[in-house]
Amino acid sequence: MLNIRPATVNDLDAITEIYNEAIVNTTATFDTEEKSAEEQLIWFSKHSNNFPIFIAEQDGTIVGWASLSRWSDRCAYDSTAEVSFYVKPEFQGIGIGKKLLKIITLEGKKVGLHSILSRISQGSMASIHLHEALHYKHVGVLKEVGRKFGNLLDVYMMQIVFNSED
Repeated sequence: MLNIRPATVNDLDAITEIYNEAIVNTTATFDTEEKSAEEQLIWFSKHSNNFPIFIAEQDGTIVGWASLSRWSDRCAYDSTAEVSFYVKPEFQGIGIGKKLLKIITLEGKKVGLHSILSRISQGSMASIHLHEALHYKHVGVLKEVGRKFGNLLDVYMMQIVFNSED
């Protein structure tokens, strides 16, 4: 049974393992070097109730995670976050990513965020479709802004804005 819950520091090893797999094998992140436990602890400490991290557990094993991170450290952006989510390869394609994105998006609305942004690398059509299904809108394309695996890649920007009537 799938359980999605707020992450604790005890989940950090599994979160790091999932993220490092994405760094090494995908263009889902433009990080190019694996993260250490110390780096991930600093990353984790920058999250709070307004910028949460959630994990997905399948039968007691962490199989994915999602986070809302500050878009910018400038205070005018305090009501805007960037969403990220990653699922272990062997658990992809069965709806876990969509559930994580939905829950973290709803949590962003619940904590009072006004806008959530997502950067999606060229070739990640599944991610684009997941965002579209959850009412994220296309807001632009950044041309050839990242280099990974020897290729210059575009980044698609998507956004959801919460209105006071929502």
